[in-house]
Amino acid sequence: MSLLVVGLSHRSAPVSVLERASLTADAQVKLAQDTVAAEPATEAAVLATCNRIELYADVDKFHAGVAELSTLLAQHSGVGLEELTPYLYVHYEDRAVHHLFSVACGLDSMVVGEGQILGQIKDSLAQAQELHSAGRLLNDLFQQALRVGKRAHSETGIDRAGQSLVTFGLEQLAGGGDVQEWAKGKKALVIGAGSMSSLAAATLARAGVAELVVANRTFDRAERLAQILSEGDDTDVLARAVPMESVPVELTRADVAVSCTGATGLVLTAEAVARAVEGRAPAPSAGADGPVTPGGSGRTAGPDAPQGGLPATGPGTDDGCPLDLSAVQGTAGFSVLGEAAVAGMAAADLEQHAAWVDNGTPGGGQRAAAPARPGTLDPAADTDAIAALAATVATVGRIPERRRPEPAEEPHRPEPVLFLLDLAMPRDIDAAAHRLAGVRLVDIESLAEASADAPMAADVDQVRRIVSDEVAAFGAALRAAHITPTVVALRTMAADVVASEIARLDGRLPGLDDKHRAEITQTVRRVVDKLLHAPTVRVKQLAAEPGGAGYADALRTLFDLDPETVAAVSRAEDSTTQRDRGPA
Repeated sequence: MSLLVVGLSHRSAPVSVLERASLTADAQVKLAQDTVAAEPATEAAVLATCNRIELYADVDKFHAGVAELSTLLAQHSGVGLEELTPYLYVHYEDRAVHHLFSVACGLDSMVVGEGQILGQIKDSLAQAQELHSAGRLLNDLFQQALRVGKRAHSETGIDRAGQSLVTFGLEQLAGGGDVQEWAKGKKALVIGAGSMSSLAAATLARAGVAELVVANRTFDRAERLAQILSEGDDTDVLARAVPMESVPVELTRADVAVSCTGATGLVLTAEAVARAVEGRAPAPSAGADGPVTPGGSGRTAGPDAPQGGLPATGPGTDDGCPLDLSAVQGTAGFSVLGEAAVAGMAAADLEQHAAWVDNGTPGGGQRAAAPARPGTLDPAADTDAIAALAATVATVGRIPERRRPEPAEEPHRPEPVLFLLDLAMPRDIDAAAHRLAGVRLVDIESLAEASADAPMAADVDQVRRIVSDEVAAFGAALRAAHITPTVVALRTMAADVVASEIARLDGRLPGLDDKHRAEITQTVRRVVDKLLHAPTVRVKQLAAEPGGAGYADALRTLFDLDPETVAAVSRAEDSTTQRDRGPA
């Protein structure tokens, strides 16, 4: 059997796909059950977070396993297989172990180094154990992943490389400033009472919010969280619980709201958010350079400027220039001030225009007031170029401007009066709320974009070395464990041979006394043990090395071991291990 993982995350799929593919708690349970019921898999565990969905399984066939796991993911996520396939990744055996260990250390998280993933891995293992879908392989794998993650956080400074998704989200709301300074005195609303919402509530309480309201569909859980926050030694926040029906009213009083629920639909619509900020949002103010007009550059037109913003002395008004810019200033794709916005000109007129923009006239006179502009054509030296331009005009009717257009200025937005942090997948808050005046919305999608450029600490390299070492050790232990049932079966067969030969001896020497019989039996056993010791120790060492899986088969073939006996030993070991193993 071999470890296989099929999944998708923020690194392989856009948030819009992750949102649609997200699994409810019931869907996760059904996915694990259906996976172990499928032919290629004997064990299964589902790891589903706000930015990843992964299915781990112990399979006996790689290609059949990939096909089956991919199909099951598509079925339970509700996203068609053809649409989902381009975003799926597959890891097998050692690569699958490496992936989970990296995930456990926070190396694959949206915020590198965050520690919340350890709790999520623990929950995933607990669920698989409760469903009895995790056997020896996945139990050992997930338990070891938890140990590797804890080791990474205790032995390195990976915690300095990142923070929780909650803290990172609050930093984005604060515009990159100090969260405590930003949060001090604010009224906060937390929607949901799960692990992520509880962390958000605790973080806001420690940051110094004046009031914290917790809303949850199960009121008792909201009340319990509010009580914990109120009685905390490290905070003095005023916390209270409300039912979900009170969220619209509480939102009108809140300065910041964090939502992370398991709802399949929107918890806060754009209309609800708009009503919450109605009357609170300040009106947009003019920029320092004056009001921005649609399509303009933010500069204020002078009192003598003609309609359209053209100065009265601009191109098209000077004698000698044949180009009437006013005729083409509304043409799409052309700059009103562009020298090359030429439409339908004859070659002679084009030459005259070239001479004009080069500060000369056909008659040789100069315009002393205008400085020479670089990049213009000299009619004498560039006859061929002008002829080519004329040919272009004759063909396409105009010459497009080659200059890069000035970037459009963003419209001025008022300072936000309501800050929204959506950590749910699928999203709890309508993305359209981002466009509302007076609202700043940060969700999983914007966090993914912000974290893409986040710097990583030097400790990340040390964590990667830890992961590589732990993967090698786990693989060696797994391969060594794979041959153990064969070695046990071999020694059992040898013991049976000794017992059989002693029985034959009793038949041939019926008068043999007990003392001599025990001595002969012990001697025969020592001989067998010495003969088997070196081969069995060496075969375990060889089996622990990469590519050593074939030694078990060789041992079975050489000693003609019954495969069913080996399998029975393996099942007995799995049963004992499962019985002795406690909860995750």
